[in-house]
Amino acid sequence: MEFISNAMILSFSILLLLPSTSYSLYQKPENHIKTAIFVTGSFEMGPGSIATKTFENIKFPKGHVGIKSFDAELVDQEGNSIPSYETYLHHWFAIKYHQNITMSPNPKLRRPEDAFFQRNEGTCNGGILPHYWGFGVESRGTTSKIPDPFAIEQGNPTKIKNGYEEKWLLNIMVIDTRGAQDKKACTQCRCDNMNLPKDFYNVTRDIHNQRLTTNYKGGLFCCQDNLQCKQIEGFQGSRRMVSLRYKISWVDWNIYQIPVKVYILDSTDKVRSNGSKILHDCLAEYTIPAGGGGDSPHVQKANIPMENGGYLIYGTAHMHSGVVNATLYGQDGRTLCTSTPKYGTGKEAGNEKGYLIGMSVCYPQPGSIKIHDGEILTLESRYKNEFRTGAMGHFYIYLAEELPQ
Repeated sequence: MEFISNAMILSFSILLLLPSTSYSLYQKPENHIKTAIFVTGSFEMGPGSIATKTFENIKFPKGHVGIKSFDAELVDQEGNSIPSYETYLHHWFAIKYHQNITMSPNPKLRRPEDAFFQRNEGTCNGGILPHYWGFGVESRGTTSKIPDPFAIEQGNPTKIKNGYEEKWLLNIMVIDTRGAQDKKACTQCRCDNMNLPKDFYNVTRDIHNQRLTTNYKGGLFCCQDNLQCKQIEGFQGSRRMVSLRYKISWVDWNIYQIPVKVYILDSTDKVRSNGSKILHDCLAEYTIPAGGGGDSPHVQKANIPMENGGYLIYGTAHMHSGVVNATLYGQDGRTLCTSTPKYGTGKEAGNEKGYLIGMSVCYPQPGSIKIHDGEILTLESRYKNEFRTGAMGHFYIYLAEELPQ
């Protein structure tokens, strides 16, 4: 089972809500920035429930466009933002795929070549971390905005195979922690805190398609759809409909845009070589063992060779609560970007006390930081040194091959 293993099998229900338009001061007047808000199909959640959903063929800007931002949050059936201490957004990932226009609507009649991922430029193997945008509980406070004149090019007809069309899906994981015996363990997907099926370890496969062993203490595989966190005895809570609301800003593509390429790197990447070929082995998540203690953070580190480089335009990290920071270094030891957390201090959605509510973003002066072709980058993700399952250390960078003239 790969990290996004169920990515082509579920709902097609998406609703368009609030279109609007704003304008960029950098671009020529006729090249305005467009903005629209969309909402996925809804799904029902009750106290302690876990939902892992994939929505195919989501609403997305049509034609040859440059995406300027893609942001998302969890909302209820009235469109109200849901606070993280009630329902925890573990992750949402926006993934591009190409689909044969003749593909059968019957999943049993589909062929492997009928639909396939168009992954980002990152170094992870196979279907691991293929998305272009995506965060988690930190979503409301982490911007994805790209400065002018840069944009992420999508819908280029010259890059879409004849007989296919470009589409997008959203893969999301949501955990309702109301009534949970241990909210922290619940959000970390600790196996002993879940009501697992009796045959769980006999039938569940890990990220390398090997049978999961009882040494696996928690993470993605113990937060499967329709499982449930153990509840406080006698707790009563209402069920409700939940959706992901997402906002996209874009421009129509023209000669004034400069494309950036999206690279998603993973601090668990176990890089090795087979002759002249570089092999990557990203795990997407990891466990911080108990007994670390002390004031020093736990550091997860990967040395990642970049086949192609470029000018750094944007950088940030996707991590979980307990994060200290994440830093990306160049081969010479220079700091390329450090992303630091912001924790909430209140009760309102987006400022929940003790929860991760945002990660800082790096916007270096264009041209000031260049990653060279073949350069080996070092990624370090740091958490508090305490037992933690399902920790993630994903680093997002946008690289441009050219600069404004």
